[in-house]
Amino acid sequence: MTEQETRKIYILDTNVLIHDPSALQHFDEHDVVLPIVVLEEMDKVKRGFDELARNVREVSRQLDELSESCDNLEKGCPLPGGGCLFFEMSQHSLDLLPSPLARDSGDNRILAVTMSMKQQNPERDVILVSKDINLRVKARAVGLVAEDYRSDRVVDDLSVIPSGKVRLTEEQWEAMAGDMQILEHDHGNHYVVCWPEALELPLMNSFVVLPGHREVAMRVTQIVDGRHVHLHDIYSYRHERHAVWGVQARNFEQNLAMNLLMDADLDLVAMMGRAGSGKTLLALACGLQQTLETGIYDKILVTRATVPMGQDIGYLPGTEKEKMEPWMGAITDNLKYLLGDDFDSLQAALGQHRIEIAALSYARGRTFTKTWLIVDEAQNLTPHQMKTIVTRMGEDSKIIILGNNSQIDTPYLTAHTNGLTHVATQFANWEHSGLIALKASERSRLAARAAEVL
Repeated sequence: MTEQETRKIYILDTNVLIHDPSALQHFDEHDVVLPIVVLEEMDKVKRGFDELARNVREVSRQLDELSESCDNLEKGCPLPGGGCLFFEMSQHSLDLLPSPLARDSGDNRILAVTMSMKQQNPERDVILVSKDINLRVKARAVGLVAEDYRSDRVVDDLSVIPSGKVRLTEEQWEAMAGDMQILEHDHGNHYVVCWPEALELPLMNSFVVLPGHREVAMRVTQIVDGRHVHLHDIYSYRHERHAVWGVQARNFEQNLAMNLLMDADLDLVAMMGRAGSGKTLLALACGLQQTLETGIYDKILVTRATVPMGQDIGYLPGTEKEKMEPWMGAITDNLKYLLGDDFDSLQAALGQHRIEIAALSYARGRTFTKTWLIVDEAQNLTPHQMKTIVTRMGEDSKIIILGNNSQIDTPYLTAHTNGLTHVATQFANWEHSGLIALKASERSRLAARAAEVL
C-alpha cells in the first residue's frame, strides 16, 4: 500500500470547526476536505459577541491565511500535520444520494460531498467528521463512515479526570517499605520510596493511600529520577483541634481536600465530586480561615458560569452584584452555615468578610492579586473561558476550581470537552497544583441516595 493510500480523507462538518477552531491542526498527515456549504453556514453565524461567533471568526482567519499562502487551491493547502486542505464545490454530487435525501440542505450537501469523495478515491478511507448525531446516523445509513470529533477529548468518561489518589495493596507497600528512607522535615517526616515499575507513577501532590483498615494517606511531594517518590505525612482535619473555620472533614476524601486547600504553596486546586460532597463548603471555610484569620489572602472572590438548569427566566435587573445574586444560592447557603448568627444578608456578609462576587463577562483584563478565587460549577465553562480566568491570577493568589461532570447544563459541552476537565488534566502533574475527587455525598441520606440512583 502506498503512502498516498494510507492517508485518510476527512470531510468536516461546520460544527466541528465551531466547536474547536484549531481542528484543522489535529488531522496529522491526513487530508481534510471542507464542503463549500460549510463556509456558507459559518457566514450566517459570524456576527455577534458570543463564543460561537468568536470561534467562527477565528476559523475564518485561519482559512484566509491558508488559502492566501497557497499557490493552487485545487492541489490543496498544506496543513501543519503534513496533510492538505481541499475545498469541494461539486454541484452534481446531490444526484448521488437516495431520493429522500436529494433535497438541497446543508447536511445533505455535506453527505453528498462525502459520497462523491468516496467514489473518486475508492482506495482511500473517506470519513465524515461531525458533532451532529443525526448526520452521523444518516451517513451510516447510506453506507458512509462517520465519526464524532474526538481530538479535544481526554480518554475514558468516568476517569476523564484523575481521582488524585493511588491505593496500595499490602504487598506493594511492603515491597516499597523494604528500602524506605525517612527524612526529618519541619512540617513532618518525609518518606522516600522506590516506586515499582509495574505501577504507574503517581501525580505530584496526589495521595498514596496505605493498606489497612484505617484510611491513612501520604502526599506525593517530589519524584526524583523517575522512580524515587517523596511522601509526606498529612494530619487529620477530623479532630476538633484541626477544624477549619469550625468545619471538620466528614470523610477521607474531604480530609485530603482540606490538606490541599490549606497548603499556601499550591496555586491551583481542582475539586470534583457529586452533589452534596462538600466542595463549596470546604472551599469557603478554608478561604475564610486564610483570609480573615491568617491573612494570607486579602479577599475571597467567587464566580461561576451563569448557565440555567432549565428554561431561562430572562434578564435580571440591577447592578452586576444584584444580577449575580440569584446564581450564588450555593454560596449564600454555605455562608449561612459557616457564619451562623453573624449572617444577616448576602450583601452584608460580603462586605464584612471581604468576599466579592464577580461575573465572568468582566474578567478580561483584570489581575487578581492576593485573592482566594473560587470558580463554582466549572463543568459549564468552555476551555477558553477557563483559560481566561486562570490567566487573570496574580501574585500570592490561589484559584479553587469546583465542578461535577455529571451536572453539565451547557448543551455543547461534555465530560471530555468542558473547562473543568481541561484545566484539571493540563495541571494534573504540576508541582504547584493539586486535585482530588470527592465521592461521598454528605448533604443528607436522601441526597446521597439520589446521587446514586437518579
